Amino acid sequence: MENIKEFNTLKDLFDYSIDRYKDNKAFAYIDGLNYTYQEFGNQTIKANQLLLEFGVGDRSKIAILGQNMPNWPVAYFAATAFNRIAVPILPDFSEDEIENVLEHSESEALIVSKRLVSKISSERLAKLKVVINMDSMELINSLQSEPLKSTSNPEREELAAIIYTSGTTGNSKGVMLSHRNLCSHLYAAAVLRPSFEWDVWLSVLPLSHTMENSLSMMLPMMSGASVYYMDKAPTPSLLVQALAKTRPTTMLSVPLIIEKIYRNSVLPKFTSSPFIKAIYGTSPGRKILHRVAGKKLMKTFGGRIRFFGVGGAKLDATVERFLLEAKFPYAIGYGLTESSPLLAGAVGKWIKWQSTGPAIHGVTLRIDNPNPENGEGEIVAQGPNIMMGYYKNPEATEQAFTKDGFFRTKDLGIIDKTGRLFIKGRLSNMILGPSGENIYPEEIESVINAHPMVSESIVTNYKGKLVALVHFNPDKIKALQDMKEEAIAMYYEKKDILVHTYEETKDEATRIFNEKMEQLKREVYEYVNSRVNKFSKIALIKDIPQQFEKTATQKIKRYLYTKK
Repeated sequence: MENIKEFNTLKDLFDYSIDRYKDNKAFAYIDGLNYTYQEFGNQTIKANQLLLEFGVGDRSKIAILGQNMPNWPVAYFAATAFNRIAVPILPDFSEDEIENVLEHSESEALIVSKRLVSKISSERLAKLKVVINMDSMELINSLQSEPLKSTSNPEREELAAIIYTSGTTGNSKGVMLSHRNLCSHLYAAAVLRPSFEWDVWLSVLPLSHTMENSLSMMLPMMSGASVYYMDKAPTPSLLVQALAKTRPTTMLSVPLIIEKIYRNSVLPKFTSSPFIKAIYGTSPGRKILHRVAGKKLMKTFGGRIRFFGVGGAKLDATVERFLLEAKFPYAIGYGLTESSPLLAGAVGKWIKWQSTGPAIHGVTLRIDNPNPENGEGEIVAQGPNIMMGYYKNPEATEQAFTKDGFFRTKDLGIIDKTGRLFIKGRLSNMILGPSGENIYPEEIESVINAHPMVSESIVTNYKGKLVALVHFNPDKIKALQDMKEEAIAMYYEKKDILVHTYEETKDEATRIFNEKMEQLKREVYEYVNSRVNKFSKIALIKDIPQQFEKTATQKIKRYLYTKK
């Protein structure tokens, strides 16, 4: 800890990094625009001058809307390092959500990428003092304003950023994070997992999300490490190419990414033949196959990954067991936007299956109102990284804290004797069983999602019964669809001697397809109910043809489905 520098403000972090590491590569596209730390500093100072020219000064709100790119950190520090307030906006917000954020935050300026500027109405653009193109950092639009000479330096306790959460409950709130919040969190993150000058980061999660912002932008700046961005959406094929080119030592992920890799690329190989499947069915055989797969996975990630951080949602138990036995260098973190975001984390020897690890440096965790039988209760937290409150929402701010000043996470969990935290589920998601049992839908969903034909699921309570909304693996379902199409095609090719008309052929093919789907639902129903306790058995499976809508960290927006 003695060698880890603690900053008072983000201005201190900015000055330190551009001075100490000026010749190091800082932020770069994999094949394109790249900055050394000195160039990053010069570009940020230039952006600050442009804002001053149009009267955007101390404590002004600067909205930032763009996909990840080298100029995203330029935009952020042009705000925060010069005593302004950054308002990062998630790229997948709708036009109405973006308009609400701009209006509610009272943003005076906007730095927006060319790809997303169409989401801003012309009326809104005309109201802003200055609009800057993030891709080129050149002027798009401006109002005539009195130019300013400079801004003052930010203070430690002052507001640095307002983060509007995508919110799985459907209501976005502006989380106010101070320089103290962000800098104390940065120090704690470095204590948990130091960054080094030779580290190479691949940043694929949105920088407007606090996890990527704090850990994949600020943490590398502490050590003069390099950060690479993809100029296109990280589809599986493009991500593999990016990993091969950058060979990162460090990256962050949400569980969904590694879960898809496991289910689509790893698991099918273990069930490809009866012989391999039989070996995989034994504990020693499974561990050997996982170890072999782990070495291949390391190669896929470029061969030198040393830290693969997983956060934003709970990691599936089966997938985590694979990562553990594969000896893949993953790490677990838990937190919320309101805590900048980390509250707990586990690296190396502290990793324990299905635990998010102990509280990070400076944070105190407590379980409120624990169940006397199992110790489960609401996780509450206190520390210098906990938000100032919700912007212009004192009522919500008051409700977010206990009487003694602890932040209510609204997550349920337990803390074991070693201090490790285990998340059980979301307080608002918990279902009360017929005899008062606490049923956590996330745990049932983990079992459902382990079925090879399932892509994702939601378990909800409907009229006192547990119902599973299931999105089946589209690639697997396609095989059934293809069978249906082939049956219809037989009519045209005069090969079908059993059915004589097109309508009869179509009806027969549809009937067979529907029977196969019902058979699949029965199979999943039996699979799940044979693996959960009697209170968690599902009564019905409903097929959801489309993928569930998700937040920036790929958590399903449950409220869209459970309220129906």
